[in-house]
Amino acid sequence: MPDQHLIHDDVSGDARSVAVDSYSPGEYRQYLARHMRPMIRALMLAAVLVYGIGVSASSLLQVTPQQLPLWLRLAPMVPLLMVAVATHFSRRPWVLSALTLSCVLLLQIGFNLNSIGHIQGQPHVIPGLLLPVVCSIVWLTGWDFAVAMTLCALGPLPMLLLGPTDSVQIIQYSVYMAIAIAMASVLRSFMARTLLAQFRLERQLRAQIHTDGLTGLLRRNRFLELAQQAIDDARNQRRPLCLIFLDVDHFKPLNDSYGHAAGDTALMALASALRSQTRQHDLIGRIGGEEFALLLPGMDLGKAALRAEQLRTSAHTVYRPDGRLTISIGLAEYAPDHDDIASLMARADQAMRHAKSGGRDRVVTAAND
Repeated sequence: MPDQHLIHDDVSGDARSVAVDSYSPGEYRQYLARHMRPMIRALMLAAVLVYGIGVSASSLLQVTPQQLPLWLRLAPMVPLLMVAVATHFSRRPWVLSALTLSCVLLLQIGFNLNSIGHIQGQPHVIPGLLLPVVCSIVWLTGWDFAVAMTLCALGPLPMLLLGPTDSVQIIQYSVYMAIAIAMASVLRSFMARTLLAQFRLERQLRAQIHTDGLTGLLRRNRFLELAQQAIDDARNQRRPLCLIFLDVDHFKPLNDSYGHAAGDTALMALASALRSQTRQHDLIGRIGGEEFALLLPGMDLGKAALRAEQLRTSAHTVYRPDGRLTISIGLAEYAPDHDDIASLMARADQAMRHAKSGGRDRVVTAAND
């Protein structure tokens, strides 16, 4: 299993941290939906405008009267506009994909409506040939791109098969559509590679900002931000929550006597030992030089005390040149009526200081106010 305490990057708020080099397909789709929604909405609005102008201009320039009235041929603009507006409120990738496919389907219906009454030889399938290329860059996954290209290819068939079209025109249409879909595939492939590279780069940059370079744990500011979110969730769900605040005992003499390299080695080993004792949805951060904090959502004081004792004993396995490593731990339980992350951290810090003054290498629990 990848390390779960490197960087938070989950928009749903369920997972608190994920590995930089590992991500789920759903996470990437959420990223695409968030970043491509404005472009999809803009293209849809442009499609509504171009469709309306095209139909109106075609009606004005048409020598032979159309069999369908103008209002009926303009009717697809209403659902097209509704779909474009709906994209502004869509947050789930599959909803956004469904809306975009609906836009393609509505445009194909509109093309067919406007083909009724055309005389033989008129190029009434040209809009259908342009659609695959125009919409090639907006698809979130391969499957909706494939569905969209199928709609683009099959959409003009009713006007070709039922209208005054000969076999030569059908062959020409097939060749041109194959070329259009090939171009769309190239554009979509290029766009997909570019977005994936950007997604990975952003994750790496967030990792540098949000994680401590030495231990790989969350930095103080990021820990406090995510911890406050967890506290808000605990308050809304009426669930317990505890915070462990710990400090390495006699750390300055280690640095002074054996150098900062020895101190860094001890901190990295301690961070690894702490991670091994935490659950996937726990938060763990490096708060100061040798100070660490762990947030335990859903854990009451009794269970948190057992966890704190496990952490204390696991620290003994960390090697330091002048003896075994020990830590002093302060434990505080979240009080729903008055605690935020600042007050909870302050109470745990105070309990840790009592552990220091009481002899170190021990756990002290803060009293609830």
